[in-house]
Amino acid sequence: MALPLLPGYSFSRNVGKKRFHKSQHWGFCNNVSLLVGESKPGIGGEPLPGQKMKHKHSVFTKEVGSDAPSWVAFDKQVLSFDAYVEDTVRDVSRENYGPRYYKILFYLEDDTIQVNEPEVRNSGMPQGTFIRRHRISLPPPEDAQFYTVHHFNVNIDIVFYGRTFKIYDCDAFTKNFLKKIGVKLNPPGQCPADPSMKLWRKKLDGVKRLHPQESPDALRQFLQYDRKVLRFFCLWDDSASLFGDRRELVLHYFLSDDTIEIKELLPQNSGRDAMPFFLQRRKLPKYGPPGLHQPGEVTNQIILNLCGGLGVKQVHGYMLDKYKLGKPEQEFYKDSDLSLGTTINVWGRKVVLCDCDEFTKTYYKNKYGIEDFRPISFKAPPPPKVERKFPPYTGFGSEEDSLCSCIGLVPKPCPHLRNVGKLMENDRYGNTSGILRFLAKLITKQCASEGRLFIISYFLSDDTISVFEPIGRNSVSSFRKFLKRMRVEKPGQEVFKSELSEYIKAEELYIGAKVNVNGHLFLVFGADEYTLKFMEENSDKFPLSNLELVLEKLKEKISKSGDVRQVFRAADSGLTKKMDCSTFRDIVMTIGAGELTEQEFVTIARHYRVPDDPCPHVNVLLAMAHEQLKKNSFENFERLICSSVYQDREKKKVLPSKDIKRLCKSFRVPLSNDLLESLLSEFKNSEEQINYESFFCALNWRINIMPTQIAKSPLKERDVVSIGMPSPISMKYIDYLRFLKDIYGLEEE
Repeated sequence: MALPLLPGYSFSRNVGKKRFHKSQHWGFCNNVSLLVGESKPGIGGEPLPGQKMKHKHSVFTKEVGSDAPSWVAFDKQVLSFDAYVEDTVRDVSRENYGPRYYKILFYLEDDTIQVNEPEVRNSGMPQGTFIRRHRISLPPPEDAQFYTVHHFNVNIDIVFYGRTFKIYDCDAFTKNFLKKIGVKLNPPGQCPADPSMKLWRKKLDGVKRLHPQESPDALRQFLQYDRKVLRFFCLWDDSASLFGDRRELVLHYFLSDDTIEIKELLPQNSGRDAMPFFLQRRKLPKYGPPGLHQPGEVTNQIILNLCGGLGVKQVHGYMLDKYKLGKPEQEFYKDSDLSLGTTINVWGRKVVLCDCDEFTKTYYKNKYGIEDFRPISFKAPPPPKVERKFPPYTGFGSEEDSLCSCIGLVPKPCPHLRNVGKLMENDRYGNTSGILRFLAKLITKQCASEGRLFIISYFLSDDTISVFEPIGRNSVSSFRKFLKRMRVEKPGQEVFKSELSEYIKAEELYIGAKVNVNGHLFLVFGADEYTLKFMEENSDKFPLSNLELVLEKLKEKISKSGDVRQVFRAADSGLTKKMDCSTFRDIVMTIGAGELTEQEFVTIARHYRVPDDPCPHVNVLLAMAHEQLKKNSFENFERLICSSVYQDREKKKVLPSKDIKRLCKSFRVPLSNDLLESLLSEFKNSEEQINYESFFCALNWRINIMPTQIAKSPLKERDVVSIGMPSPISMKYIDYLRFLKDIYGLEEE
């Protein structure tokens, strides 16, 4: 009889219990309410009636296992089992089933399973991944649980989705792992053979070669000579045939399989189509073309069919003919047949091997001991160069334009007739004008034109000439154009000719030369300083300005040096050791016996002249500066002094010359660079410092008034230069003693 459920009559099961929570069995997945807690316990974590709880801890003991999670401890560790499935085979009379072999992979990190079927060639069935990797549930009625490592063993049956897999073996790692976790392994089972494979092997054994032919050792040759190619340079001379010519070829011999490939080297503008190959890669017969053969007649092997017996056990098969009866005889080129100077037959074309590369020479030297590799000349001689003749000048336009109309159909300027490098080199740049100016007079019999002076300007950038006639100061313009800038042809040339005309060059212009400019004859008697200096610097082009050549000419004229000394001593009556330029000219011209030109005398006089004062007096410089400042009404001298005081931080009343120059530029003082530099050099001390008060007070033309005659003196010397004419050569006196010492070796007594 049970006790009533009254206080004091029953035992409370909740005595000492502290957990009374209720597990949540319902939840949401993708906004859909689902039962998510089928395996969760009841109130307080106690299992419900009939509920089996899963193990919360690992089956490993603490000594064997580790504290790391499974996805770390068992990372990249997979159990591999060999299994097979017996499938029923239909519509086959000789077999009832066919086993299919699988690999079952169990991933320890997450208890997932994957089943793969190894691919068998020509099986006719789809193979590969049979079951993708995921967790597989147990068969019903335990389909709520999943397969674990304890469900696997050797020589058992396992069911995946209704398909029974028979595990008959596993690998060594799997056996070792199962033993460690306490699983008792069954002995491995037997894997049944495939009946269909037995039948195929039986058929293959029936057709097995009875007398196999020994195949050549092609693999060894391939592995030894792969990517090794012999290269020969060849020549096929087809000039004897109609429209034939010499063809240059390159022959490649592949040592890996004894094949030959030929390419053609086409020169530029040959007119032939660029074909990839002259001969595709293949074995080249020595005696070709051999003729036509039926398909299958030329093969590597000859097969003999066998058929024996009329009873139940008939023999079907084949064998190879090791004697090769009936096979056409063909001999192919080998590496031993190729050498320099050899003529080979390329399908009826005679090709001569003329040269080879370094690898080919090394190969034949090491294998065959050949030392002579003298090449044969196979390059065709260059065709004769046909001189292109142009029609004569038509008279329309310039000669260059007429020539360009013969070169191309579209009229355009000839770029090759203009020397761009010469134009960039000799064009005006800075103080370099690139213009040679000569002073000349017109030679004519007309009284009205006799004595007219002209300025001939030669432009080095494009070899053009312009001629102007200077006019007096009171005229409207300083020059009158006589000839515009153009190239001047030399006289005596034919007008209508095929060749281009010759023009006057810079080497033909010098002092004393007669120049014919379009029928007008000019006598050159002067040049400016830039022209003379340019001719002396380029004495290789202007031999008359070469001092050494001029002195050598004078040495050949006089043999008695004592007479020359007496002549110069008589001319220098005051014993000043210098001589007037005109007197020196008369003596030198007399010594030259009429063979010394005016340009050569100017070269001597410029070298031995007595220099003038290196720079004008400071008063002359100040007079020139005052004149420029007066013309521009510049009077900001007090502001310049104030700025200089501000720049003078140390209060020494001096500033560097570069600072004074910078102040003059910033206040726009109207003085040229040369004049400003000359004035600064006169006022600076040994430390390159300038007293700015004294400098700007000297420039103040209001306070420091210079005499009028001093201010006008520089203009007298620049009389001719102001109108653009070549300046007169400043040679007043000549140091004749230095001249005698250099040319005759005479010392002063």
